[in-house]
Amino acid sequence: MKKNSIVILDFGSQYNQLIARRVREMGVYAEVVPYFEPLDKILAREPKGIILSGGPASTYLDGSPTVDPALFESGIPILGICYGMQLISKLLGGNVERADKQEFGKAEVVIDDEASKLFTGIPNNSIFWMSHGDHVNIIPNGFKQIAHTDSCIAAIANIEKKIYCVQFHAEVTHSEFGKELFRNFVFDIANCEKNWSMGNYIETTIKHIKETVGTNKVMLGLSGGVDSSVAAMLIHKAIGDQLICVFVDTGLLRKDEATNVMEVYGKNYNMNIKCVDAEARFLDKLKGVSDPETKRKIIGNEFVEVFNTESAKLTDVKFLAQGTIYPDVIESQSVKGPSATIKSHHNVGGLPEHMKFELLEPLRELFKDEVRAVGRELGIPDYMIDRHPFPGPGLGIRIIGEVDKEKADILREADDIFIKELRKDGLYTKVSQAFVVLLPVKSVGVMGDERTYEYTAVLRSADTIDFMTATWSRLPYEFLDRVSNRIINEVKGINRLTYDISSKPPATIEWE
Repeated sequence: MKKNSIVILDFGSQYNQLIARRVREMGVYAEVVPYFEPLDKILAREPKGIILSGGPASTYLDGSPTVDPALFESGIPILGICYGMQLISKLLGGNVERADKQEFGKAEVVIDDEASKLFTGIPNNSIFWMSHGDHVNIIPNGFKQIAHTDSCIAAIANIEKKIYCVQFHAEVTHSEFGKELFRNFVFDIANCEKNWSMGNYIETTIKHIKETVGTNKVMLGLSGGVDSSVAAMLIHKAIGDQLICVFVDTGLLRKDEATNVMEVYGKNYNMNIKCVDAEARFLDKLKGVSDPETKRKIIGNEFVEVFNTESAKLTDVKFLAQGTIYPDVIESQSVKGPSATIKSHHNVGGLPEHMKFELLEPLRELFKDEVRAVGRELGIPDYMIDRHPFPGPGLGIRIIGEVDKEKADILREADDIFIKELRKDGLYTKVSQAFVVLLPVKSVGVMGDERTYEYTAVLRSADTIDFMTATWSRLPYEFLDRVSNRIINEVKGINRLTYDISSKPPATIEWE
């Protein structure tokens, strides 16, 4: 719980994480909580401002998500976005109806009150992103219209109560002056102070880890990925040898991952690491399983079982540390009504209730770019911090359908070629996440004079700032041609390669 913060009430918007990021980028802590969190708990956080996010529901339908109207008498500055604007209007005596002209995309916003604090420094007729089927047609008493578009009331305000509402999504990059609008709300209206930085976070977190752990021991599953590595460094800095890192070779990792992890962290950072060969165990559990959610949970549960087995050999191990980060928490938390779980993260959704460890998740409040910033502050080399995300379930969710050792070995080789070629051409750090997917599809091919019948693989490379939205990487044709030739010629089991040119949304970055 942090004072001088902004609380974002989540009504199911796909953009709620972007709101939090916009605020944090200004040096102010922001957190997303479900809209149905009791008002007393919201107020106990002592936020300087509250933002009501957008969402897919309609305020005039029975059972639509709502909040305690007493929120608007709290005196805390409030910003309603899209559904948030409509809900505030309805609860305070205005009216919301289905729009004759629905707006999806860029819209020119005309500022009616250029003296409004919310629009300070924002040019009139600026472009903001609309995404709504309903709109406010009657504003509540005490409010005034401060902006409009050709087809809707775009913004309203109650100056006395410090309640501001916008119909558009200022948080998305398509909104030209979205950052300025949030800056106006956070600093000029909510009067926040800058107190959120990675240096402060490290100092506070290390102190918290020491106080929480005491003289007990902590186990951490070290995968070599950015999240687990930064978590390990933070905890190691706090408690030293009380941290026992367990590297579990699931058989679903990248090529030579076990060797690399033991070399870098065991030798270079003097961490206490135990390597557990559990390939046969994991693959046996995954036999006959094709559903991606089931695979995720099996892998997550098996991780815990391995840790239980290893911890039984030790004394005073009380905590299980994980590299869970904030998007994992939000995506795995289904908000009642408006949103559904996109996927369960193995760190969040796959843990059995009988697990005997207490969880220690030092990165739980951080977005991916913030995790990288912490890693750099801790002195982890850039070549390790800049590694692309690798999912906890590993190749288990990059092999579409049933998983076995043959497919894992095939995919490992193909993925290694792709990544090495990206590094060779200086493209690896220019794209955000790249990998190969193996499909449960075989096709006919010809190699030499022989007919082949082998698997189809997919190259996936995405560009993104926040991993909530992403576009496919425009990799050079010559590069793709070389990678395709290498994989088809060098990897036995693949005779056809395709390139994924879908963006998120509507697709996700990972295939499962």
